[in-house]
Amino acid sequence: MVSTTVGTGTALGAVVVSLLAAPAQATTSPGTDRAGTERVAATAAAAPDDTGLRAILRTARGQGAPGAMARIDDNGTVHRLVEGVADRATGRTISTNDRFRVGSITKSFSAVVLLQLVDEGKLKLDKSVDSYLPGLLPDSRITVRHVLSHRSGLYDYTNDLFARTVPGFEAVRDKVFSYRDLVKLSLAKPRTNAPGAAYSYSNTNFVVAGMLIEKLTGHSVGTEYQKRIFTPLDLTNTFYVHPATAIPGRHTNGYLTPDTAGAALVDATKQTASWAQSAGAIISTPHDLDAFFSALLRGKLMSAAQLTQMTKWARVNSNTSYGLGLRRRDLSCGISVYGHTGTVQGYYSYAFATKDGKRSLTALANTSNNTKVLNTMYRTLESAFCGKPATGAAARAAVPGTAPGEAPVERHEDIAPDVTLD
Repeated sequence: MVSTTVGTGTALGAVVVSLLAAPAQATTSPGTDRAGTERVAATAAAAPDDTGLRAILRTARGQGAPGAMARIDDNGTVHRLVEGVADRATGRTISTNDRFRVGSITKSFSAVVLLQLVDEGKLKLDKSVDSYLPGLLPDSRITVRHVLSHRSGLYDYTNDLFARTVPGFEAVRDKVFSYRDLVKLSLAKPRTNAPGAAYSYSNTNFVVAGMLIEKLTGHSVGTEYQKRIFTPLDLTNTFYVHPATAIPGRHTNGYLTPDTAGAALVDATKQTASWAQSAGAIISTPHDLDAFFSALLRGKLMSAAQLTQMTKWARVNSNTSYGLGLRRRDLSCGISVYGHTGTVQGYYSYAFATKDGKRSLTALANTSNNTKVLNTMYRTLESAFCGKPATGAAARAAVPGTAPGEAPVERHEDIAPDVTLD
């Protein structure tokens, strides 16, 4: 393992680039009670723990990821850490400048477009989806808010598509679905709960979100992403290419782990991602994702009123809550961060930022269907936002709801959430 220097981009290791001289920032740590009301406590954000991050990325490699990387923007001071390769065939080192498939991080982009449409008076969150898309869903009580918060009860069709990981993927790698095809797959199964009764993550919800975007604007989701988000934020390495199969330009390949132990990884880079579309088909880079979530949380993409709606939380588990297309993670140091996770065949990604948008992290491992790697990559949040672990009793403190010294177990919600891995 050799540490890189700025500008080489050839060896494995870590790079820290100071773009601005900036002290550690104060941030706030909101939690919620069971009614969803935010409570706020001020906590000073410690400097990111680059040594800890590097160890996490190395662990992910040892668990089967060909490569792993993390990029932190700490109010202008940028930390870049990489381990392993972007391409197993050529041996090219993975880079934080590489493009990759972001998976369900796409959901945050889709939610932003719909909340902008609320600002424009073209959509109401508590109005029935049926009033905008007549006859699409079997229950007129399902509202736009239910869809964006995963409380619609619509079954996640990916449970069936990917019950067998590699055969399921190969069956859809080059297939092009319509939105209605995907909704039809969902409606062939019973709903998971009554509208609004419970949180139940489902990609079907954000397929419906894409249909709403296209119905209300008269344009494709790709056009609306570009006009409303990519161009205004100068996200020049962010794309929606569906149904094209290639990632344009320099990119990290994604490798799917087969269900059979010891079987060779499958290069899943080229695919239509048509099974995901507005639920998971965006391509981006760590820089652009950091910029997106920073801008979102700083209030640059919608009104304060709609950002408040986006951050009305439903508790998912001891350390996770969900708003409207946005996750909140409560960390062991008392800080909460906001963003989304992403899984698409060959890629696990995390993109989160502090509430003030001053510190953001994007982390990636270029494999999927590997629970050990998924749980390891979750730990990048602790190193990026909590800094170096404390010593003594504080070091053994756990996220609420876990035993002392025990890391939270990450669920693979973003794809086939009801299918057991490993």
